[in-house]
Amino acid sequence: MPSPVTVLVVDDHPVVRDGVSLLLRYDPAMTVVGSAETGRSAIQRAAELKPVLILLDLRLPDMLAPEVIAELRRVHPAGRIVVFTAHGDHQGVRAALDSGAHGCLLKDVAGTDLVAALRQVLRGERVVDPRIFPDDGQRSDALARSGLTRREYEVLRLAAQGQTNPEIAESTGLARNTVKTYLQSALHKLGARNRVEAIGKASEAGLL
Repeated sequence: MPSPVTVLVVDDHPVVRDGVSLLLRYDPAMTVVGSAETGRSAIQRAAELKPVLILLDLRLPDMLAPEVIAELRRVHPAGRIVVFTAHGDHQGVRAALDSGAHGCLLKDVAGTDLVAALRQVLRGERVVDPRIFPDDGQRSDALARSGLTRREYEVLRLAAQGQTNPEIAESTGLARNTVKTYLQSALHKLGARNRVEAIGKASEAGLL
């Protein structure tokens, strides 16, 4: 039998913590092993429990989500972090994703949808509820036309922010060689000779 997928739920509202536990019953392979109400306790619990998945509220009483995510990645690099939010706080979600979160879901997600999204994250995909960034539909179309995969696009987007390959590796949890491979593939698909040219072509195509 495969090992159960252990989940740590971080939210300052008991109703949400209990609700997530109920929703995860749709998948008997997932089990909530702990919970935390604050960023600091989340970091401590993650270090102790080493959960496979961490469901993290975007707004905690003591720390900003990007700070919590950075510390979670430090104490438990293998953990997959999915931000949970009650509303589409665009800037907050972007900051959380840029800090290394592997996905972001709205709290009104149905149980089967939650399990499906978490399964995608476990497969290495980044999952963001489409309602959070409704204007990203145009970007999705541009992405489809470019032939870039989500991972190639993500690496290119971080490169456009001025991050080096080691920094991108740190942000995404990928190996440095993997980052290099994704960038080279993105350059090839965009018909670019270097990183600067690729960023220019991606901007022209409406990707950045």
